[in-house]
Amino acid sequence: MTDNILILGGRGRIGSAVANDLFSHTQANITITGRSPEMSLSLSERVKFLMLDLTEFDKLKNAIAQSDLVIHCAGPFHYRDTQVLEICIDQGVNYVDVSDHRSYTQKALNLHEKAVNAGVTAIINTGIFPGISNSLVRQGVEQFDIPEKIHLSYLVSGSGGAGVTVMWTTFLGLQHSFEAWINGEWRLIEPYTDREELIFPAPYQRSGVYWFDMPETITLPHSFPTVKTVITKFGSVPDFYNHLTWITAHIFPKWLMQRRYMIEFLSHVSHSMTDFTNIFTGIGVAVRAEVTGQKDGKTAVYVSNLLHENTAVASGLGTGSIAKLLLESKFKHPGVSPVEAAITTELFTEIMHEREIQINSHWVKI
Repeated sequence: MTDNILILGGRGRIGSAVANDLFSHTQANITITGRSPEMSLSLSERVKFLMLDLTEFDKLKNAIAQSDLVIHCAGPFHYRDTQVLEICIDQGVNYVDVSDHRSYTQKALNLHEKAVNAGVTAIINTGIFPGISNSLVRQGVEQFDIPEKIHLSYLVSGSGGAGVTVMWTTFLGLQHSFEAWINGEWRLIEPYTDREELIFPAPYQRSGVYWFDMPETITLPHSFPTVKTVITKFGSVPDFYNHLTWITAHIFPKWLMQRRYMIEFLSHVSHSMTDFTNIFTGIGVAVRAEVTGQKDGKTAVYVSNLLHENTAVASGLGTGSIAKLLLESKFKHPGVSPVEAAITTELFTEIMHEREIQINSHWVKI
């Protein structure tokens, strides 16, 4: 029988990328949802559109009941509750999402035991970062006898090919300080601080990155208990966007940045700016995962780099590849889990090879 996939928020840039990946790599029937009838995707006999608002509980519940897998792409997840995930657990339907904020991650992980008891596999934080980035870390961690420190850095060119919602996510991430696991204790970090210049592969070369609140900041310490420090940093290309973001985080009044109308205004202005600079910078992404630890009795450093020319497409293939594994029953992991806790390095290598994504890894002399 043909599998049925429900993609909530499937008309957005990320949701569309997920739909395109699954259309290309599976034979599943795909239903994408949106809140208005206008269409941005060309449909086929395997793809249909369902007008649906997540507040329409009965309609949502019915759509999930008719699906073999639900993929939640309707962000920003700062504002989302776990209603979709809870319905999936109650209905016994596997679940994947592209969530990217710790508030949602914490709420979802609280449903772990309920999902285990229902035999439901729910994988959260899929995409490029978080998502593929988590698997890069796991691959690095497994090189060590005792992994001790994780340093994740992300660069996005221009808009990354994503929509206004991703801009919302960025500005929402500047509103509050957050906890990070540093030297074996939780410490409060101010967003967009501690600029660090790192070497990325061409065309990025030396680029600046800053502390940014990501779900990996809280999931990685639990997934890898011997790790004492987890750093997550983010930067933009061109670099002047970093300086504008820093001003937004540290000069603008906090009360103003916590107003929804201000976030909406900044998101639309930023997206308009990147539409212009995309012409010169492209919309690619770079992920750098550095792991430090003990190997053969010595301290060592292992670095992995991944590039993709389109950030939104990379996010789509990250989510789509995990969805495909679930549809093919290549893994079963009952409960609510972040990517690094559910996807083995063997499976990760398989899906990256299938999508012709190259990962460059090397040991660093210290």
